[in-house]
Amino acid sequence: MKKGTIAVVDYGVGNLQSVTNAMHYVGLQTEITADPIALERADAVILPGVGAFPDAYAKLAERGLPAVLQAQAKKKPILGICLGMQLLFDGSDEVRSCKGLGLIPGWVKRMETTCKLPHIGWNDLKFPNPSPLFRNLPPESYVYFVHSFAGTADCPEDVIAETEYGTNVVAAVGRGMVFGCQFHPEKSGEVGLEILKNFGELIK
Repeated sequence: MKKGTIAVVDYGVGNLQSVTNAMHYVGLQTEITADPIALERADAVILPGVGAFPDAYAKLAERGLPAVLQAQAKKKPILGICLGMQLLFDGSDEVRSCKGLGLIPGWVKRMETTCKLPHIGWNDLKFPNPSPLFRNLPPESYVYFVHSFAGTADCPEDVIAETEYGTNVVAAVGRGMVFGCQFHPEKSGEVGLEILKNFGELIK
């Protein structure tokens, strides 16, 4: 694996190609893999995901990846996208109560909003806490969301972006080298590409 490579975790529930295409567009090297050795050798890791939380965690567990990801989070930058962000939390109520990776203290719950679910579309971001992930991005940058559940962080300082959808929604989290975006940066135009580029800068 070449130096500067970002591993994109392949565990059967992510839109891998759109993520890797966006990464390549901003000049970042990627490798799609579920191999623990490759994840160890990578300089950073992206955990994508679509679908239901318990099914996704079960697929990670089938491949022996929870412990691997927990170990890598102590050594290198990790970015969870959409369901991948939700998996970073302690657990979720989606379908049934299910534990997560425990990298971000908090829980994933169905959004309590008067607006229609799922939340699909473009919303602007507010940045309550500074993060290198959003370097050079102005407040009210717009990104693309598709979700009905959202994380609730135990520690307010872990919330690095928020949005409004009939209620306050945690749009991104960051703790140490662990980051998560509830929205899809790979589908969020120039703003999303800048976020991915900023993530890549963390390994330089």
